[in-house]
Amino acid sequence: MKPRRGLTAGDGADVRALADELGASLVRAVREAAAEDFGRGRGGRGSIRVSWYAFALEYLEARWGQIAAKTRTETNDALCSISVAMLGRTRGRPDDELLRRALRNWAFVVPRPDPRTAPTEVRLALDWVARASRPLDDLLDPVVIRGVLQALRLKRDGTVAAAETQRRKRMTLVNSVRYAIELGRLRADPLASISWRITETVQQVDPRVVVNPVQARNLLRAVSCIGVYERARGRRLVGLFAGMYYAGLRPTEAVAVTLADCDLPTAGWGSVVLHATRPSVGKKWTDSGRNHDLRGLKGRPPGGTRTVPLPPELVSLWRDGVDTFGTADDGRLFFNEKGGIVGSSTYDRTWHEAREFGLPPNLGASPLAARPYDLRHSALSTWLNAGVDPTEVAERAGNSVEVLMTRYAKCLYGRQALANSRIDALLDEYS
Repeated sequence: MKPRRGLTAGDGADVRALADELGASLVRAVREAAAEDFGRGRGGRGSIRVSWYAFALEYLEARWGQIAAKTRTETNDALCSISVAMLGRTRGRPDDELLRRALRNWAFVVPRPDPRTAPTEVRLALDWVARASRPLDDLLDPVVIRGVLQALRLKRDGTVAAAETQRRKRMTLVNSVRYAIELGRLRADPLASISWRITETVQQVDPRVVVNPVQARNLLRAVSCIGVYERARGRRLVGLFAGMYYAGLRPTEAVAVTLADCDLPTAGWGSVVLHATRPSVGKKWTDSGRNHDLRGLKGRPPGGTRTVPLPPELVSLWRDGVDTFGTADDGRLFFNEKGGIVGSSTYDRTWHEAREFGLPPNLGASPLAARPYDLRHSALSTWLNAGVDPTEVAERAGNSVEVLMTRYAKCLYGRQALANSRIDALLDEYS
């Protein structure tokens, strides 16, 4: 058996050179594998390497076709808030307004606009966001996820958002996390161990916005005087506003009413069967590329309807409108000069002009009927104060009784005195 030859100095140098070469090859291989895993969003053993921002873009792409236009803009808003909360401390941060504009108008829309058409500051802002965004799996850090939830709780001015807004944004976070888990991008649910409650805010109607019947009629007359008579900008909208006041319609319901849905007798009460809404959400959110989406009723399943009685005064106004202007091609009672859907900006502007000379100066400067939607608030408050059963009011309005009584509690003038008199009467029977 031959004795083993020892290593010479030259052999040691060769071994070290070979080891260095193998080490360099191994480092290159690891880096290439990590790069591939980052592109796929997964690292070895399920570790997450994709950034929140890159994942959010992917999530929106998958979600877009499944949701309505209104939900798209709400999802966009939530993703903007989460993305800002998920930014690290990287130098060169753009100002908050530019970040918000870049994310909302250029990043979180489908299809995404060509970045080459974006202003230079927008391109630079989005490039910075891509670099500064935290990894998706940072959501598993309780401190980080709590920071995100806190961001969803607040409005842009730092005040607490409405409870419903908080719920919508949190649901976007929940859905995106579930999607990440389904794809294997997150190994656990970061929200599962977090105790978090929505900050409830009281959304009661301010009784100062409620108009009485005399004020409502004066305002409707003022609406009819808006604009040049021949173009009839105001006269076309009298019935629209009247539907909000006399029937408690939401603006999006009123603009969608068609003649075929109405029973407008020559005398007495009529009715309208509501089944559609026309929310104004903007061209970038609708599949049709039009400003208005076609949706069902709020809080109702697809195809659901709601029948609303129409008082004689409203029936007369709607009949006069049909006699004067006819209907749109699809039978809508209210339409602009070209036959299109009346936009929210149009009726808002007309309403504000009508208030200027439909109300005395002291009331014009008050919150009284400051928005068209306040006509609906006035309608529901009037019905409740007239003694109509809350269940019936809720059915006509398309609300739950609980929501109705919570929101309009401050508008029930004299109800306490009425209750006291009834209690006194009952006690007197046994005295």
